[in-house]
Amino acid sequence: MGFSSLISLSLCFLFLIHGGLVEAQRFPRPPYRQRQSRACQQKDQCQLDRLTAMEPSRRIHSEAGVTELWDQNDQQFRCAGVVAMRHVIQERGMLLPVYVNGPKLIYVVQGNGIEGATYPGCPETFEYSSESQSQAQFRQEGRQGEDDVHQKVRQIRKGDVIALPHGVAHWVYNNGRTPLVLVQIIDLNNQHNQLDQNLRTFFIAGNSEEDLSEREKAPQRESTRRSRGERRPSSRNVFAGIDEEMLAEAFNVNTDLARRLKGENDNRGIIVMVDGELEVLSPERSRQQEQWERERYANGIEETFCSARMKYNIDRPSVSDVFNPRAGRVTNVNSLNLPILRDLQLSIQKGVLYRNAVMAPHWNMNAHSIYYFTEGCGNVQIVDHNGNQVFDGQVKEGQILIAPINFVVIKEAREEGLEWVAFKTNENAKIHQLAGRISALRAMPEDVVANAYQISREDARRVMFNRQEITMFSPSKRSPFPRVE
Repeated sequence: MGFSSLISLSLCFLFLIHGGLVEAQRFPRPPYRQRQSRACQQKDQCQLDRLTAMEPSRRIHSEAGVTELWDQNDQQFRCAGVVAMRHVIQERGMLLPVYVNGPKLIYVVQGNGIEGATYPGCPETFEYSSESQSQAQFRQEGRQGEDDVHQKVRQIRKGDVIALPHGVAHWVYNNGRTPLVLVQIIDLNNQHNQLDQNLRTFFIAGNSEEDLSEREKAPQRESTRRSRGERRPSSRNVFAGIDEEMLAEAFNVNTDLARRLKGENDNRGIIVMVDGELEVLSPERSRQQEQWERERYANGIEETFCSARMKYNIDRPSVSDVFNPRAGRVTNVNSLNLPILRDLQLSIQKGVLYRNAVMAPHWNMNAHSIYYFTEGCGNVQIVDHNGNQVFDGQVKEGQILIAPINFVVIKEAREEGLEWVAFKTNENAKIHQLAGRISALRAMPEDVVANAYQISREDARRVMFNRQEITMFSPSKRSPFPRVE
């Protein structure tokens, strides 16, 4: 009898363990994210009593485009733990293959193009088979040689969000007729970056006169270089540091070709012009196919490392999470609708405010917000934990403004409206509102609100219920901001 009970107890115990493992696989515990900046561990290191809307501080010119960088050493970027940059790629221009030491989120501001990311261990599933009709056509056109085999490439267009894990090499080509503009943030506070908070950019090809990764936090070092007549360190590709004999042996090629890989005499920069048209194998995709793929991978169960979706178009009004025809719309892309963001521990929000409309005052509960304003103009106020106004000003297209976690933010569009994307440092970022139908105040009893603000119950009801909209508020007779000219 006792032995039978012991067996039953053991089976129950094993069942509970198995059930727990299954549950853990279905709902994996997110990896621990230490949002405390390594550079900000010292007391009072993050001085965020005055925020600014920032323009790029540095421009790097290449043969077929321009790269613009925001000041990596600015206190706001250092405390948020991110780096921001913008690439403007001209027609037939290609951003050379590159990888960095942190996960990356890219937003396509303008244009069309092709993007390729190379995952280690994943098969090369795109190929020109010698038996295929396309290969026969290539041979008829005079292109001889072995079949072209490569990993998957993706068509990108305005509004696409591209998610790239740390250490994954990628390249971008502009096959459109207008400049291709990409703005991106790199998260250096991510757990996968096991070094310091310095950006390290590893180009696999090319040669640049300036280093994207260089920090200018030591003016004395720069002045010492000038006094000695030294040039600023250039950014060479990773092959440049390998002996040409070893490189030739590794690729089984002659030393002349190995020297070409090192890019010693390549002065084109990091965005180069492609001769003719870039020829890659990429099937055309219909909107029906894209919709089918989104539904198929909606829960992330069927995704594998090699087949994971890496892009999502956030500009489509049909995917909005909040829509007010008199005020605007908000769309969120997080780990629920783009599962790869679970590993990156990042998300992004697209906001559109119509003329004179207001976004509800709110705070970010679990993430910093890095706002990049894509169109229009507006007024923004940000308030810290002491009730101090740390930002009160006008923002416009092309600027970045960082709102730290828990700081209260309110926005108002001007006559031309206001649009932005907000990169967020959490895979499922959340906000809490202070006004509107789902506000923190509305969830409280009337007496609590009345006594908290020393107002009557009637006034408390006005505060709680006069605004019935959610998130995006239509213009009222009173403007919350004085007009900044």
